[in-house]
Amino acid sequence: MRKLLPLLLLLPLALGGCLARTAVSVVTLPVRVVSAGVDAVTTSQSEADERRGRELREEEERLGREARRREREERRHRRRDEAADEPDAG
Repeated sequence: MRKLLPLLLLLPLALGGCLARTAVSVVTLPVRVVSAGVDAVTTSQSEADERRGRELREEEERLGREARRREREERRHRRRDEAADEPDAG
């Protein structure tokens, strides 16, 4: 019993840190949940800038693809017109 008594006296001290840490975690949990929700809903300026930059790059890529397609079609039509204008050898 004498060996057990000091352990029983030290037990609340040992558990005090765990209980305090748990209490702090329980108290701060709602704050963290709300903060995460606000972060998910709102957009920071840097995120908005990144999104706008991505949209601009995608638009430029789309315009480039359309310009290359038009150039191919124009070359194809010119070749077809040139072939139609050539006199037949014969």
